[in-house]
Amino acid sequence: MNDESVDNKSDVALDEAALNEEASRELEAMVAAESPATESEASEEAGPYVVQNAAERIAIIEALIFVSEEPLSVKTMAEVLREDREVVEAAVVELANEFNGRNGGLQLREVAGGWQFATRPEYHEHVRAYLKSRPSAKLSIASLETLAVIAYKQPVTVPEILEIRGVQSPSAIKTLLDKKLIVAKGRKETVGRPMMYGTSKDFLMQFGLKDLTELPSMEDFRDLAGGS
Repeated sequence: MNDESVDNKSDVALDEAALNEEASRELEAMVAAESPATESEASEEAGPYVVQNAAERIAIIEALIFVSEEPLSVKTMAEVLREDREVVEAAVVELANEFNGRNGGLQLREVAGGWQFATRPEYHEHVRAYLKSRPSAKLSIASLETLAVIAYKQPVTVPEILEIRGVQSPSAIKTLLDKKLIVAKGRKETVGRPMMYGTSKDFLMQFGLKDLTELPSMEDFRDLAGGS
């Protein structure tokens, strides 16, 4: 597979995603126009559930974070609770302090723009040992090396990755795209306008990072092979 074919496929994927999103918005508008709110729905909108006290607010937030498959943002929690963002943010911080103060095997931390329960760093070796014992679709060494280059050099192009690794990487990049660990960041304004790549939100979630300032060591990149 050459570099041009990878770029073309990335373009197609981006175009399809944009078209799907546009179609979804159009269909939602059509459904809303054909299906006016029922009396019960209107009643629900008029009288939303009111959180009784601070303790209940914290309990609800804990439940929401627990059931969420992705890091849950304060903005989303505030929308669900129909309360001011500042009030919810203060409750989340209080919950985090209380939950993390028990020094259990889990901790509540800010990850990739939201809040998520995660294992404590001091127990990572035990967790890694368990994850490595499970059958999984592991990343190849080439994919891991490519992911490391992209993580630390982003945004980076295929030719730049080639220069650093010394070998062609289109198939490894394709694998990382399929696993949603990286995303296309647009084209670089240079000869040939090559596509640039960077890490994704899923990448942050995989490593339990708040943002790119918390990038893991190279050893952690190797450990990714056991949990992907």
